[in-house]
Amino acid sequence: MLFNSYEFLFLFLPIALIGFYSLGNKEDKWRAISWLVVVSIFFYAWWNPAYLLLIGFSIAFNFLTGRLLSKTPSVSLLTLGVSGNVALLAYYKYANFFVDTFNEFLSRDIILAEIILPIAISFFTFQQIAYLVDTYRGDIQKANFLNYCLFVTFFPQLIAGPIVHHKEMLPQFIAKDFSIYRSSNLVIGLTIFFIGLFKKCVLADGIADYSTPVFSQAEQGIPITFFEGWGGSLAYTLQLYFDFSGYSDMAIGLGSMFGIMLPVNFLSPYKANNIISFWRQWHITLSRFLREYLYIPLGGSKNGPVKRYRNLIITMLLGGLWHGAGWNFLIWGALHAGYLVVNHMWRFLPSILDSRSGKLLLFSPIISRIITFTAIVFAWVVFRAETIEGAMFVYQGMLGMNGISIPVQMSSHLTSLQAVFPSLEIEASGLGSFGSPLGVLWIIGLMGLVWLAPNTTQFMEDSKTNLSIAQDDISLTPAINYNWRPSKGWSMVMALIATLSVLSFRQVSEFLYFQF
Repeated sequence: MLFNSYEFLFLFLPIALIGFYSLGNKEDKWRAISWLVVVSIFFYAWWNPAYLLLIGFSIAFNFLTGRLLSKTPSVSLLTLGVSGNVALLAYYKYANFFVDTFNEFLSRDIILAEIILPIAISFFTFQQIAYLVDTYRGDIQKANFLNYCLFVTFFPQLIAGPIVHHKEMLPQFIAKDFSIYRSSNLVIGLTIFFIGLFKKCVLADGIADYSTPVFSQAEQGIPITFFEGWGGSLAYTLQLYFDFSGYSDMAIGLGSMFGIMLPVNFLSPYKANNIISFWRQWHITLSRFLREYLYIPLGGSKNGPVKRYRNLIITMLLGGLWHGAGWNFLIWGALHAGYLVVNHMWRFLPSILDSRSGKLLLFSPIISRIITFTAIVFAWVVFRAETIEGAMFVYQGMLGMNGISIPVQMSSHLTSLQAVFPSLEIEASGLGSFGSPLGVLWIIGLMGLVWLAPNTTQFMEDSKTNLSIAQDDISLTPAINYNWRPSKGWSMVMALIATLSVLSFRQVSEFLYFQF
């Protein structure tokens, strides 16, 4: 069941809300919690009922392991628990990849039945690994089985995050005002939800029409020209952001409707002036998990720069592999590992850097942002491509190796351009698979939103929710600043946004991160 569907918005969600608040009271919270667990399990079963056994086994295994760890903290027991989770994830997500790679390199012909990836397995596995590690450390609030089930299955964030922490969730389930109806929770939740729905249905799906054809052409081995390559790559960069940040907004909005605050997952990552900042602002809950449960246990930055860089590379390679079973994801992780290593190296050059901020003195913040954004776009190409060969075709186009094709409307300038750039093959034959100049307007418009408009956190800053977090980085200050307040004016604006979003339900469109 998709958030962007009629059955969810007009049937499932109202029933879930009515049941939750009808059963909730200050004394007996277990009824409201039980209801949320039931509707969350139903939500998950909608995709494939067969995988209820899988998530049920995962929950039972981790809850029992956590109970044992809380009584007897043991390295061997923790290793068993983490290994069990990793083994489950490895089988469903990587078995076919490992067998195919083995066959390719050793010229073998081992056949393994195709394994269908269970939806959400990457997210609920990481979530429970963190729970076991924190239980071993003695840094956990004991929970009963019902609360633990809700912690894992809560439907707004179950499928594609945010990856929640037990400290963020379990205390909310036992709070005095949990399950008590507050109109402010519903109003704020609906506002954030419809912002996310608009991002997905109108913006992400709208720009997808200009990214998909380019990558499809590349996979067919058809040469990509300069503007096709950059146009398709920029379109995908924006599609991915509005798609995934839209899902995260919807998850946070849905949580708010039930009085549950979920963590922020995006904080204007494309405004980052360096790659380190980008990873603090992109998919924040995944970055937090990789930092706290992989990078720091490996040694972090404690043992000198060489080991720090080694730990960064390992972390980013595994982070890339978490996104999917393929060499393209490993390469994407390697690219970002290289970016981070270079970024950290710059900070050790005091003659060039401002030691307080780590910013290049040679570049203005705007130039630094453009360089960072260009590196991000370049890496997204191999992330998006289905094969390495397809990615290489797009890269060839972006580097101008297949010539430059300009819109036919600019044919009158063709002679002048050829005279200025004699070494380039420039022809006026249109934008090819990128479509029409309308795609350029889409990119310009969405880049304006990304770089100039407030993000959802800033927009909802006055709502007194957990979205009101400190933002010390001046680069995040929006050029155009609007803050939501409960008023007739904003109600009309949000009603328009909701209407436009619902009218875009005409086609089924899954979220991109469902495949990860």
